[in-house]
Amino acid sequence: MRLNISSRGIAILLSLLVASVLTALAWVGPTLPLRQGVLVAGITVAACFLLMYLMFEALIFREINNIYEGLEHIKRKEFRRMSNKFLFRPEPLKRMREEILDMALRKQHEIDELKRLQALRREFLADVSHELKTPIFAAQGFVHTILDDEDADEFTRKKFLQKAAASLDALDALVQDLVTISQLEKGVVRMRRQSFDIVQLVQDIFEQLELKAAQRHVHLELDATAPPGGSLRVLADRNRIRQVLINLIDNAIKYGRENGHVVVSVAESGKGVRISVRDDGEGIPKQHQNRIFERFYRIDKSRTRESREAGGSGLGLAISKHIVEAHKSTIRVRSEPGQGTTLEFKLPKPKQKEVNSDEVVG
Repeated sequence: MRLNISSRGIAILLSLLVASVLTALAWVGPTLPLRQGVLVAGITVAACFLLMYLMFEALIFREINNIYEGLEHIKRKEFRRMSNKFLFRPEPLKRMREEILDMALRKQHEIDELKRLQALRREFLADVSHELKTPIFAAQGFVHTILDDEDADEFTRKKFLQKAAASLDALDALVQDLVTISQLEKGVVRMRRQSFDIVQLVQDIFEQLELKAAQRHVHLELDATAPPGGSLRVLADRNRIRQVLINLIDNAIKYGRENGHVVVSVAESGKGVRISVRDDGEGIPKQHQNRIFERFYRIDKSRTRESREAGGSGLGLAISKHIVEAHKSTIRVRSEPGQGTTLEFKLPKPKQKEVNSDEVVG
């Protein structure tokens, strides 16, 4: 049985007992014979020993046992059983125990995070090897077909070489995207902020993607709430934001409904400008919304080949996320199954002195 006595309580009890014994000895000592005096001295030593033993048992050995008990809970990941013991107490051994358990809890969280990152790394390596292998094997197959068929006419040779070239172009685009996302993650890409009209940029992108939208009979619509003057200017890296918008609008065309609409909304929002891209596709289930910005992540694995053939590398949203975050913003997802998807982010407006100036920022 363990005594719940603090170190202060034990010190007071020990002081009272020793004082009482010494006072009693001083009072009766001169009248006691030698044998009784030795007996009283032995009783005093035994009492002091008992109190010292209880003190060590209560304050040291009990806490050491508690530390071992806590470590056993940590090994079994039973952190809830320890939650009620993380209270501040002045005793140094108890504080040491709490610090050990707290440190062990943090280390366990770090280990769990490392395991999660290791799993993501294995998944990424598997995905990137698969993505690289597909265009390589395709180009290899077309080239070997030409080499093995010596009787092929000029038209057939040219056709197969064009297909091989298309596969190699896709491979080059994938490698370039991998290099870009690696540089963005390391923070070595510097953003050149400049003032530009975001409405005009969206119109330029519509012209670029008009043919792809027409192939799926998708109508591109711009909903811009512009102030007097007819333009909405933002302060950002124009080329990088162009890359973001191309990725978002291209995905909206690709995964929206045929004969549907893709709406890009641009409007002032406080000190910035909010840009959103909305499609009318199948939507994204809740469990996938936090993962769509991961590299090579696709909700419908059966559409991976279709997306690759359409020119997608599986890195567009990941790159877009890093570019927007480099502008101190965040891409947000709003989606419900069957009701389409909206991706939006916000960019700052330039101050008056920055309207016609460029600035390079990290």
